[in-house]
Amino acid sequence: MSEFIPSFKDIVEAHNRIRTFIHKTPVLTNQSINQIVQCELYFKCENFQKVGAFKFRGASNAVFSLTPEEASKGVATHSSGNHAAALALAARMRGIPSYIVMPENAPEIKKTAVAGYGAQITFCKPTQQAREETLDKLVQATGATFVHPYNNFRVISGQGTACKELLEEVPNLDIVLSPVGGGGLLSGTSISAKAIKERVIVYGAEPKNADDAHRSFHSGIIQPSVSPKTIADGLLTSLGSMTFEIIRNNVTDILLVDEETIVKAMRLVWERMKIIIEPSSAVPLAAVMLNPHLFRGVKTGIILSGGNVELTKLPF
Repeated sequence: MSEFIPSFKDIVEAHNRIRTFIHKTPVLTNQSINQIVQCELYFKCENFQKVGAFKFRGASNAVFSLTPEEASKGVATHSSGNHAAALALAARMRGIPSYIVMPENAPEIKKTAVAGYGAQITFCKPTQQAREETLDKLVQATGATFVHPYNNFRVISGQGTACKELLEEVPNLDIVLSPVGGGGLLSGTSISAKAIKERVIVYGAEPKNADDAHRSFHSGIIQPSVSPKTIADGLLTSLGSMTFEIIRNNVTDILLVDEETIVKAMRLVWERMKIIIEPSSAVPLAAVMLNPHLFRGVKTGIILSGGNVELTKLPF
C-alpha cells in the first residue's frame, strides 16, 4: 500500500473512519496576534487533539484500518514521542497490543505518556540505525504491523483530516501553513488543501537548524537530517519517499526560521491566546513573523501541531 500516494478520497474515507474516535479541534483567532504580525491568522488547534497532537489522526486511521487478523498481532513503531503516544492510545482503544521503540533520551513527558497508554516500550540508543534495528527485532518476534510515523499511506491520509476540517470551517483561506519534520502532516495538509481549494498556497515551516526538508525541496533529492539541534524536537526527522513526493507536487516552499523566533512565537501564543503549544507548533507562526510580506492582506490557516511540552523546561 505504501508505494501509492493518498488522494483526497482516501482522506475523506479516513475522516469517516476515525471521526468518532478523534476530537474535532477548534479553529481559533486572536486579534492581538493579528495586530502584532499584521496578518489575518486562523489557528487549527491540534494541541487539543487526543494525546495532545495531530498524530492521533494518522495513528487511529492506521489502527482502525487493520483487518481483524492483522490487529490481533498488534502494531509497532519507533518514535520519540507524539506518534508513539498516538499509536499506543489508538491500539488501546481497539483493544490490541502496541510495541514502541523509543530513544533513551526522549522527553520524560513523552515517555510517561506512552507508558500510560499501555504500550510495551523498548528503549534504544538515539540513532536512526538503533531505532530501525530494534524495531525489526520486535516485529519479527511479535508479527505486529509496523506503522511508520509519517511515511505511511494510512498515516498521511489521517493527518490530512485536520486541514479538511480547517477548510470546511474557514473555506476562504488563501494560504495554509504547517510545520514539517518527516512530512506526514504537511503531506496530508497539502492534499486536502489543493483538493478543496485548488488555488490555495501551501507552505511548510522548518527550523534552520533542522533544514533537511528545505534542502530536499530545493535540490530535488532527499537530504538526510544530520545532527539537527533545535528546540523544536518534533521536527528532527528526515522526509520519507512518499512525503517528499507529495510535498514536491503540492507545496510552494519550505520557510526556514531561527531558534530565537521559534521561542518568541511560542511565547506569543502562550501569552496572547492562553493556550499551551510545544516549540514545533510555534514554527509556522515564526515563519509568518519572519516573512510578513508573504502573509499580509491574505487569510492564512496555521496548523498548531501539538501541545506536549515539559513545563519544567520552558525556553522562556
